Amino acid sequence: MALFGTDGIRGLANGSVLTAEVALSAAVAAAHILVESSSNVGRRPTAIVGQDSRASGEFLEAAVVAGLASAGVDVYRVGVLPTPAIAHLVGARGADLGIMISASHNPMPDNGIKLFARGGGKLDDAIEAAIEKRMGEPWERPTGRAVGRITDDTTAAAAYIDHLLASLSTPLAGLKIVVDCANGAASRVAPLVYEKAGATVVAIHNSPDGWNINDGCGSTHLEDLQAAVVREGADFGIAHDGDSDRCLAVDSHGSFIDGDHIMTILAIGFKSRGKLKSNTIVATVMSNLGFFHAMKKAEIEVLTTSVGDRYVLEQMLEGDFSLGGEQSGHLIIREHAGTGDGILTALALAQEVVRTGKPLAELASSMVRFPQLLINVSGVSRENLATSTVVNAAVADATARLGDQGRVLLRASGTEPLIRVMVEAASDSLAQEIATSLAAVVKAELGN
Repeated sequence: MALFGTDGIRGLANGSVLTAEVALSAAVAAAHILVESSSNVGRRPTAIVGQDSRASGEFLEAAVVAGLASAGVDVYRVGVLPTPAIAHLVGARGADLGIMISASHNPMPDNGIKLFARGGGKLDDAIEAAIEKRMGEPWERPTGRAVGRITDDTTAAAAYIDHLLASLSTPLAGLKIVVDCANGAASRVAPLVYEKAGATVVAIHNSPDGWNINDGCGSTHLEDLQAAVVREGADFGIAHDGDSDRCLAVDSHGSFIDGDHIMTILAIGFKSRGKLKSNTIVATVMSNLGFFHAMKKAEIEVLTTSVGDRYVLEQMLEGDFSLGGEQSGHLIIREHAGTGDGILTALALAQEVVRTGKPLAELASSMVRFPQLLINVSGVSRENLATSTVVNAAVADATARLGDQGRVLLRASGTEPLIRVMVEAASDSLAQEIATSLAAVVKAELGN
C-alpha cells in the first residue's frame, strides 16, 4: 500500500502507518530529494516545520525535526500555525522545504505529514513516490559543523498575519462574525486577523488542549456555529478545520454555506471586477451540479480536476487561472496564495458581503444546490473499481436515468480505505434510492 495519499501521509498517530520512525525516515528522504536539486550552492538548506494542535504532533514534530537536522538541514520550528502559513513562509523566506504535521479535519487520534517544495507548492505525485522509495536507504550522514541547526521562529505568526491582511482591499468594518476555530491551528490567528480587518469577532472552540481538535466543532460539526450566529445576531459565521486550510460558512439565519456556494460568490464577484482570469474557475468532480448550473448562468467557464487542491492548483497554473477550489471549502486565490487557505477565503468572502451590501444568504442564492448523497463503502477493493464491468454498468444505468437533472460519481478515497458513492438528483428520495442501490452493487462486487 502506498504511504502517500492525496494530501501527504495520514493515519492513526503511533499506529501501524504513522510512527515516529516513519516521520523521521520521511523527513530524511524528503531532505535528500528536495535539497539535492537546490540551486542555492554555498549555503546550508533550510526547512520550515509547523503543526496543528494535536498532542501527537509533539512527538511527530520532534521526529521530523530530528530527521531534517540529521540530514544537514537548518530547521525553523514555527509551532502551531495553519497549514497555509507553512506554505506561505516557505515561499516568502526562500526555504527549500516545508513540513506540516496535521491530519486536517480528521479526528484527534489521526495525524499526518504534509510536505511543501521550494516556493511553497505541494509536492506532485512523482516526488512523493520518490521520497517513499528512498525511505530507509543507506546514506552518508553529516557530522560536526555539517549537521543542521534547529531554531524556534517566534516571528512566523506575525509574518503570516501581515500576509493575510495585505490581501485586504475592503475593510470589514460593520460586520459581526462568529468564527469556529475547531480548537485547531487557527485558534489564535483567525480571530486576530478578522479583528484587525475591522470586524467584530466572536470566537468559539478556540481553546485547544491537544485532545479537543475537531471534537464536535469546526467545519465537520457546524451545529455550535449555527446556534452562535443566531444567538449573537451576527452577519455570518466562519468554520475552519483543524489546520485551517478550508473555510465553510453559515449565514445570519444559521443556514449552511458550503465551498461550492463560496466559489460561486467569489467567481461572480471576481468577474464583476475583472479579476477572474480567462473568465474561468477550476473545480473538482465533487462540486455540486447546482454549482455548474450557476456558473453557466453567470457565463463563467468551469474546468474540473480530480479531488485534491493540489490538482486544482496544477490546472490553475497550467491555464493561468485566478480562482479554484473544492466543495469541502479548500479554495485557492492565486493572487495571494498557492494553496488552500481558509482564513484568506473567509476574508475574500467577507469583502464580497461588504462590497455588495448584500447579506450572505442573498449572495449564496445565486447557486441552488441539488440534493446530494454521499455513501462511503468500506471493506472493498479500491483497485478494481475502474475495471468492474458490473459496477460500470450500474453507473451507466443510473446516469441515463438521471439525465441532465442529476449525476453519479464513484471514486476511491485517497486518504481512507473507502469507495465513495456520490449521487445528485432532483429530489432527496431519488438520490437516496440510486445511491443506496449503487453502494450495494459496489459492496457485492468489490467486497473483500
